[in-house]
Amino acid sequence: MTPPPTERAAPPAATAPGTLRAVSRWQLLGLSINDVIGSGIYLLPATAALLLGPSSLWAVLLAGVAVSLLVLCYAQAASYFDQPGGGYLYAREAFGAFIGFEVGWMLLLTRIATAAALSNGLAEAIARYWPGAAEGAGRVAVVAGSLGLLVLINVVGVRSAARAGVVLAIAKVLPLLLFVALGAAHVDLLLVDAAGDLGGHAIPLRDLGQAALLLLFAYAGFENLPAAAGEYRNPQRDVPFALLSMIACVTAIYFAVQWVAMGTLPGLAQSKTPLADAAAGFSGGWLALVLTVGASVSILGTNSNTVMMAPRYLLALAGDGYGPRALAAIHPRFRTPVVAILCIGLISLVLALSGSFVQLALLSVVSRLCTYLGTAVSVLVLRRRHGDRPGALRLPGGPLIPILATLLSLGLLASASIENLIAAAVALVVGAGVYALRRKPQQAP
Repeated sequence: MTPPPTERAAPPAATAPGTLRAVSRWQLLGLSINDVIGSGIYLLPATAALLLGPSSLWAVLLAGVAVSLLVLCYAQAASYFDQPGGGYLYAREAFGAFIGFEVGWMLLLTRIATAAALSNGLAEAIARYWPGAAEGAGRVAVVAGSLGLLVLINVVGVRSAARAGVVLAIAKVLPLLLFVALGAAHVDLLLVDAAGDLGGHAIPLRDLGQAALLLLFAYAGFENLPAAAGEYRNPQRDVPFALLSMIACVTAIYFAVQWVAMGTLPGLAQSKTPLADAAAGFSGGWLALVLTVGASVSILGTNSNTVMMAPRYLLALAGDGYGPRALAAIHPRFRTPVVAILCIGLISLVLALSGSFVQLALLSVVSRLCTYLGTAVSVLVLRRRHGDRPGALRLPGGPLIPILATLLSLGLLASASIENLIAAAVALVVGAGVYALRRKPQQAP
């Protein structure tokens, strides 16, 4: 049953007439790739080989197929709406205000923690060729400078943010393509079969769980694209196109990178910088340097998307009555949620300077899974309610894909640590308290 009109808020101001829908489908594809390909691919080959041995190559491919189930759920849900909010919007429309808020709350926490973690990760990456970035004033300069630059770009407008995201996506993908193109001629198939050899022993169940989280979260970030749907030219058509094209491209890149790394670097599982080490072996130091710089650009690119999308979750929540009205305000000139952007930037800066990369990354793990689960289950409801809309995406197998995506999300939650599950439970309780303070949402004109 559709929730009564009083249960729903008016679309946030970003969808009001006159909003600049400036982002094309090809820019969306660049943004989506930028959101998923981060620093993880520069470390993934070694960790995957350590946990899974020679099976890691096919595990990378299987993870891409598994994540495709979640991507398809987001693509189908996105084809029903042109409002911002992403998973928050889908859960709210499917299950009402409270469940929707809790999903939106977890999405917001995930984005803030990710922005803070990536800012710290950027300082660590830069410290490899500028040691001063590791601590003290140098670290503060990198963290604050990078966040300040990204906030400024996003304040000026979604068009400038999208262009920056596309440029950074190209800059991060080119070194990986160069690594694959040059390394393919040097691949030793015997090395591929021996990479991370487990000595004939079965893979421990604990390692399987850790590998599943590692591999699947290497593909994470796709859920952010629908967050700013109100600022895209044709979100109901273009967001599904970008999501489905992205998962195909990223899976192919990850598989090729893993294959080249396994086939060119003896002792891959023990390497701390696997791509740079492999590149140094078959092309010399210049490509290793390119990949080292590429890792920093990759982190900056992913954080660019995070700073772009996180305020859109805050915008959607504030427009529905959660938090001060100022957070839902749209700047009359730039047509961006300036207050929300500045708020996210400031909170992320404080978290980044007070925590480590690992601590902040772990903070986002289970909260992200909660949002995946929320969207997968929401699609089961939304497809019955909105499936007949013109232009709506229709997945093969009826409810089969969202059911499989739900089971996948539950399985990943079962692999998480007790500490992460407790942290998620605390976050949900805090979210319930924020929900109870809800003010009267904005009314449609």
